[in-house]
Amino acid sequence: MAGHEIPEPADRRQVADPLADLKAAERRRHSCDPAFLHGVVVGFDGSTSSERALSYAIGLARRGGSGLVVVHVANRLPTTVWAGCEPPVFADVPDHRTEVLGLELACADHLSDVPWVLVERGGDICHELEEVGEEYAADAIVVGSTHGLVGRIFGSVAGRLARRAQRPVIVIP
Repeated sequence: MAGHEIPEPADRRQVADPLADLKAAERRRHSCDPAFLHGVVVGFDGSTSSERALSYAIGLARRGGSGLVVVHVANRLPTTVWAGCEPPVFADVPDHRTEVLGLELACADHLSDVPWVLVERGGDICHELEEVGEEYAADAIVVGSTHGLVGRIFGSVAGRLARRAQRPVIVIP
């Protein structure tokens, strides 16, 4: 027989299946606890605005009969590479704040009404909140508003998230 013969894989799917990567990503994405699927994702860093967002998200989850996914995004700081003109590298900085926030949340009485889980991520806040929202197929993402000069210069997290998210974003003042 002329040409190349492509052997069939053991799982009987096509070798050049264009949906294979999407299906594998879908299986990985839904490795989260099914009790929190279609829940409410809330960004939480312990600030006053994030505490208000958490309170609103608790009420939203309670009324919807769903779970609450509390997300803390740890800091990633750019480190300068001094040798040569290489682009900056981002280093994960150990963030013990997540442990402290987890203990505070575990002791909070107002969280006893809804099932909740604390998820720690590192990286860009908007990207990570949307990723968690996608993983958990969240019905909404709740964030607190950003106040101050940094938010005005670089754009607020809430504004950037509202422009790029694939699900409803609720901004709490």
